[in-house]
Amino acid sequence: MSLTNIIKGLLRTMRPKQWLKNGFVFLPLVFDFKMFVTKPLVNTLVGFIVLCALSSVVYLINDAVDAPQDRLHPKKKNRPIAKGIVSIRLAIGCAIVLGILSLTLAFWLNPLFGVVAATYLAMQIAYSFVLKHVVLVDVFVIAIGFVLRVVAGIPLVDAERFSPWLFVCTLFMSLLLGFGKRRQEIVELKGSSNTRAILSEYNLSLLDQIIPIITAGLIVSYSFYTFSAPQLPTNHAMMITIPVAMYGLFRYLYLVHVRGEGGAPDELLFRDRPLLLATLLFSLIAILVLYVFR
Repeated sequence: MSLTNIIKGLLRTMRPKQWLKNGFVFLPLVFDFKMFVTKPLVNTLVGFIVLCALSSVVYLINDAVDAPQDRLHPKKKNRPIAKGIVSIRLAIGCAIVLGILSLTLAFWLNPLFGVVAATYLAMQIAYSFVLKHVVLVDVFVIAIGFVLRVVAGIPLVDAERFSPWLFVCTLFMSLLLGFGKRRQEIVELKGSSNTRAILSEYNLSLLDQIIPIITAGLIVSYSFYTFSAPQLPTNHAMMITIPVAMYGLFRYLYLVHVRGEGGAPDELLFRDRPLLLATLLFSLIAILVLYVFR
């Protein structure tokens, strides 16, 4: 195996396409009205890089642990570790080095950020070895990981006006994406759980009851945020974003239940143009409300 192929395999295993998820660390920067303040912006950019590196550490460990099961999966069998392009020993070694360097940078950047980053890494490693085999807990751990990304951004900007409602919204949204992905896995594998044992604990009936509950909670939570968060404009202009947010949410549900495309959310976002446009429109309106029409 050539060195070039091994390096490419390592980079693929680190999943740069998945780094988009770490964009949640920017929420405190945006919603605390510091998006154009140099120091908070730079701190958040560095924090984003740290979280991307830690995410890659988790992917390296997870793929090393899951290699035997991945070889049985119709898509995951092509992952570099499962195919033997990258050895398990090399993946673990790179994960250890990258993890140490990332956490060192995290604590140097901000001690509290470092604590949150270390907590995130520890929880994700626990997920790779134990928690992903516990029904419902597996999805909650993924969701809490998104919340921790938001929490990590708060000390980086010294946030003073960040609403707790955004934590609730983040939790509901990530739970929806997590259970939506579980549903898609069951559909793709046609009920087989040979490649992921936890899928035997789920079925479409259960997930089709859980998903509407989470959807309702997300809509209510975000609606409450738009008119009750104290740091928002007093004219309640943020309520303008509710229809756009609901369209994006319903578009996602359409893709899950009608198109059968509830897989990786980041890939789905860029593959489906209406969902991408709704996301961009929501972001644009929210920024205008927060920074222009206050």
